[in-house]
Amino acid sequence: MNARAYETFVRPLLFSLDPETAHRLTIKLLRAASHSDFALHRLRLFQPPSKPRTLFGLNFPNPIGLAAGLDKNGVALPAWAALGFGFVEIGTITAKAQPGNPKPRIFRLPEQQALIN
Repeated sequence: MNARAYETFVRPLLFSLDPETAHRLTIKLLRAASHSDFALHRLRLFQPPSKPRTLFGLNFPNPIGLAAGLDKNGVALPAWAALGFGFVEIGTITAKAQPGNPKPRIFRLPEQQALIN
């Protein structure tokens, strides 16, 4: 799949779903992809050019990271790396699983091309 296929098919499909459903579907698909060498190879096709950075003595392959909350349990870490994220923050992690905030928890801001989680 190339960027055009994403813009033509995948993005419209995800945006036709409510944000919570789109999030669950994306995490399930990326979790499955994380266990498939073929799928990880395909995801790497979307990686941006590497722009390594060193901050506070830590080396990052890319300055773009994934914020906490998207992959709360860290089930798709290989997929996020394959997509080119320089770092991934998972969680929040607690000793006992929590139900989370009442739904809806994810809101789209179409004009800003953003989500609030």
